Amino acid sequence: MPTLTTDDGVRLHYEEAGSGTPIVFVHEFAGDARSWEPQVRYFSRRYRCIVYCARGYPPSDVPESHERYSQERARDDIRAVLDALKIERAHVVGLSMGANATLHFGLTYPQRALSLTFAGGGYGSPPATRAKFQQDARANAQAIRDKGMKPFADTYGHGPARVQLQKKDPRGFDEYLRQLAEHSVAGAANTMLGVQARRPSFYDMAAEIAKLQVPLLILAGDEDEPSIEASLMIKRRAPRAALALLPNSGHGINLEEPALFNQLLDDFLHQVEARP
Repeated sequence: MPTLTTDDGVRLHYEEAGSGTPIVFVHEFAGDARSWEPQVRYFSRRYRCIVYCARGYPPSDVPESHERYSQERARDDIRAVLDALKIERAHVVGLSMGANATLHFGLTYPQRALSLTFAGGGYGSPPATRAKFQQDARANAQAIRDKGMKPFADTYGHGPARVQLQKKDPRGFDEYLRQLAEHSVAGAANTMLGVQARRPSFYDMAAEIAKLQVPLLILAGDEDEPSIEASLMIKRRAPRAALALLPNSGHGINLEEPALFNQLLDDFLHQVEARP
């Protein structure tokens, strides 16, 4: 089982398939490396596809203290993946928690990114909902510690932006719930406390986003309310951003609509690569 080690000594499990220009896929809170299977199967025909499990997600290491989890650390773990695999620049594609890390990566290390894809990101950024999101993240962490992953998956996994997957792909939804329930209690709770509850708002980073020169694809489901507002704000400020809303779609858009997601991403990558 291949692993790499970050600069602060955490081992991350990774997998890769295909050859060519590298794409690094960064997963969401409720997923792991397996969540990107529809994309790896498609893009590995022409690209070198890399997926990895974030810290706290076995078989990656699960640091015991939530202080070893943060938005900055999630950002730098993407850099650690590139460094360990001797990749100078890559397309970076993130969903939700992974989208936030992806955009932070592009803002901090623009020279390492060929492009950025921000899908279903921005939860907790809008000022009107920020305090509630942070409160909920802390409550979710406690619920995970008190009750375990299976009861948490049965509630969190059926959220209003998750049921779209259930309606479209019942077998895929069952697989998603089963994989979520397999996650580490300590890792999930620490991720909630260290990353979700403490990450900065993109609204406070508007000036930085306005200076971003890396091509940026923003994707969101039109029924994923917590993502739409932040996605529009980022689109309006990032000078090289493109935006697409997927119809009748919720949060896990890469699993809900894999063909459309892949087409939008494929077209974007071709546009980036064709630009002098």
